[in-house]
Amino acid sequence: MGLLSEGGYPYAAGEGGEWCDRLVRGLGQHDFELYAFSSSARQEDSGWPALPGNVRRVRVAPLWGGPAPGCPPRAYGTYGRGEQRRFAAHFGDLAAAITLPGDQAYRFADGLGALADLARDEGGLAAALRSETALRALETACRAPGASPAAYGARVADLVVVSGLLERALRPLSLDWYGSADGDRGLSAVDLCHATSAGPVALPGLLAKRFFGTPLLVTEYEVSLREYYLFGPAGLSLPVRTLFSAFHKQLAARVYAEAALVTSGDAHGRRWQERCGADRARLRTIHPGMDASLYETVGEGGEEAPAAGAPTLVWAGGRVEPHLWEALDALHEAEPGLRLRVVGDPPEPDCAREGVTYGQAIGPEDYTAGSVVLLSGAVDGFPAALAEAMFCGRATVSPDVGAVREIIGGTGLVVPPRDPHALAGACLALLHDPARRARLGAAARARALELFTVEQNVAAFGALYLEVLSRAPVQHASPDPSLPFSRAAGSHPPLAWSPRSASPTWAGRP
Repeated sequence: MGLLSEGGYPYAAGEGGEWCDRLVRGLGQHDFELYAFSSSARQEDSGWPALPGNVRRVRVAPLWGGPAPGCPPRAYGTYGRGEQRRFAAHFGDLAAAITLPGDQAYRFADGLGALADLARDEGGLAAALRSETALRALETACRAPGASPAAYGARVADLVVVSGLLERALRPLSLDWYGSADGDRGLSAVDLCHATSAGPVALPGLLAKRFFGTPLLVTEYEVSLREYYLFGPAGLSLPVRTLFSAFHKQLAARVYAEAALVTSGDAHGRRWQERCGADRARLRTIHPGMDASLYETVGEGGEEAPAAGAPTLVWAGGRVEPHLWEALDALHEAEPGLRLRVVGDPPEPDCAREGVTYGQAIGPEDYTAGSVVLLSGAVDGFPAALAEAMFCGRATVSPDVGAVREIIGGTGLVVPPRDPHALAGACLALLHDPARRARLGAAARARALELFTVEQNVAAFGALYLEVLSRAPVQHASPDPSLPFSRAAGSHPPLAWSPRSASPTWAGRP
């Protein structure tokens, strides 16, 4: 399996590394080759942790700074006239696809595929993507009739920035990961490419499918296009943001179109993928896995009485919101001794309230110290704090945002977001009904153990691997005879049933 990652695994510093490591270790029956992109020099300096034994090789390249070591250093000036014309035409198609309105998916696909072929034939595109020809193609596309008004106003300085950003994003096209003359088979030797995003990290998977027919599986616990819209590079001009956002949108749509299956962590992410062009029939939901062993000591429905006998609420999952104080004032009228534990920093340094404490670390003991757990409304993606409270068997009150309703099912109370009266009413309903609180807590723990464990996550991906491979087995040109079952059943060409050139003697002559 070829695992494609960006800004995370196998580096010690980064996001998503823990999930990838658990996946590789949990699927010990599969061999993995890691193809990773680093996001900074600091990340590269962090090194790698000990990798599991089923990791056969690791290839890395930067998506920052200058061209990667694996990019052939061929200067654009050494291209012949035919090569330069090919590059200008294909890059022009890609540039037009990100500047013109309407459905430009076909033009983006043609341009991207042709650039991939050119990079493979001529030794990379790093210099060409920063050449004057690339700038002229971008300028022509921006000035074309019907182009986006923001793109039409792009200056030369903006186009230089865009060409640099595109060179980094398209850097995977120039890498030597697709087989080389020295016998390194690269991605041609893997049976499946598994990308951890639909962004540039998935480009090697697209090329492996184009060159070798390797199926592509895409997993997004954070939808790449949404993340770019929210947390993209700061300080860019409007034309640059417009052009590069259009590129990411077209790239995500292309990855979704080529992927055999696309997975998300919840329905919220799945809706984003559908909105970006993913086919609903090829979408799957696999919830993130959490280490359930951390919560083994927590009993199902075993409510712990607070030390002073007063009810305690626990606020987790994000920053303190103003409506919490309004709800707390209403709660104090009905429960004067009510206490609140906030996981996080005070909203202001001098903000002190009677019965309110703050703390940074949170574990099972913090959740079980409260009678009811409240989830912050600042939930983005999978609400991990909610799942942790469910593992601890706590009754919860959560705002109706993101994937909360999907995760909680019927095992907790859901209230309108930023509604202090609804929040206070739900808390009082649970505080005054210990039996209901215990039932909800036990049901929440059972649901979490069924849906949100590491074992469930790994088993689901193992089943997806087999599903994808069964539908699109890769036919390697030269299977390794030392590996059992290296040639799949049914991989031999079918018998030829063409008519014979001559009739048998017993048939006689016409």
